Amino acid sequence: MSLLLCRQEHVTRPFYAEELGIRLYSSQELCYVSCHYPLLVMDGFLSESLLDFLREELNHGFLALKIERWLKSGENPDEALVMILQESDYCTGGQINRFRQTAAGMRKKHPAEYKKLRADEFFQIRQYGRAEKLYRELADWKTDAVVDDRFRADVLYNLGSCYARMFRLEKAFDAYRRSFAVSGRQDTLSRLYMLSKLNPELAPGERLKTMMTEELRQKWDADMETARRRAAASEQVGQLETLFRRDPIRRREGEEKLVARWKQEYRMMV
Repeated sequence: MSLLLCRQEHVTRPFYAEELGIRLYSSQELCYVSCHYPLLVMDGFLSESLLDFLREELNHGFLALKIERWLKSGENPDEALVMILQESDYCTGGQINRFRQTAAGMRKKHPAEYKKLRADEFFQIRQYGRAEKLYRELADWKTDAVVDDRFRADVLYNLGSCYARMFRLEKAFDAYRRSFAVSGRQDTLSRLYMLSKLNPELAPGERLKTMMTEELRQKWDADMETARRRAAASEQVGQLETLFRRDPIRRREGEEKLVARWKQEYRMMV
């Protein structure tokens, strides 16, 4: 996840939004993430370091003081985020009202449902490590009117997807297997088949093998081949091919930059 907005403010020490895995350099960026990712700023975002950023880097000392007093009063902390949005000329009144309504709606949800929505949001922005932590907690949640078999199967499926994207294939296989045991969904069975193809040591077992009919296996093999072709044509592969066409010195510089970027992206994921 990265931002590049118009306003240029003289920030020497950007604010690191740990929940989002990015650094914010302006009040405009601060408001952007609040408006577009409300679930990810509603918990853990308001902190002393954010208040310092408002005071020392954005020259919003009075706003920081007002937020600090509001938080100490024990009132709704989401209104402190509204104060930030109101102070900026980035968000419209309609956007601020939508944020307030979204936050109020999320607070009314079942705790497990709220946590899953946050995990799903982390997954969408490729913060797989943070999503995985929340999914693991949800997988052990006590069964109730909301946390039923369908809910648990979805959580385990998403947990498997997190592990797969972090290349932890054994854990991914186990999570998908547990999800399939609850739901019996064919898309989950396909993930088990594909993982067993990627890593032959991940054996589905005789019961699951009997469900993987020849017709299904042919379809899944075709899907995997399509995915391989798309991967071969991906932007990153294209970047590598461009590097190899350069002279040795420029190629080495480009390789170092590309690998450094990939390492940073992976650290953000886990």
